[in-house]
Amino acid sequence: MFIQTEATPNPATLKFLPGKAVLPDGTADYRSQTEASDSPLAQRLFEVDGVSGVFLGPDFISVTKRDGEWQHLKPAVLGAIMEHFVSGAPAVAGSGNETAGANYDPKDEAVVATIKELLETRVRPAVANDGGDITFSGFRDGVVFLHMRGACSGCPSSTATLKGGIENLLKHF
Repeated sequence: MFIQTEATPNPATLKFLPGKAVLPDGTADYRSQTEASDSPLAQRLFEVDGVSGVFLGPDFISVTKRDGEWQHLKPAVLGAIMEHFVSGAPAVAGSGNETAGANYDPKDEAVVATIKELLETRVRPAVANDGGDITFSGFRDGVVFLHMRGACSGCPSSTATLKGGIENLLKHF
């Protein structure tokens, strides 16, 4: 098994591409070993000293480090991912922990539908390339609420992504 790695805009997060499906649909984001009780893959990764977050996408795994250098952590993370796939266990026992946002006034349904479509077709694919995800959380009084996960959570570029990219895109449409 050959696992590729890619840097992300977040220096604390690396994206791992195992070359096979990780989750059949949705995403799963874990910030602690306790949260990862439904994921054998995330549990295994949290056993690597220094791992502070695991984000599972359709075909990638983003791992966030607490401390240490990637040159020391990366071999252990690669080993944990390889062991998991060799074991044949599922990445998540269940459907993951993706949350669906429904925090908006029903009269705004048309606007919310447009926002969700833009997020699905233009924003999420681009953000997934960087090892993260952005999901709709709500819409109130003209303000869109989003949830940043994976490499996007805590990324130094997240403000620029939100203000310069997503906000401009949504205002345009």
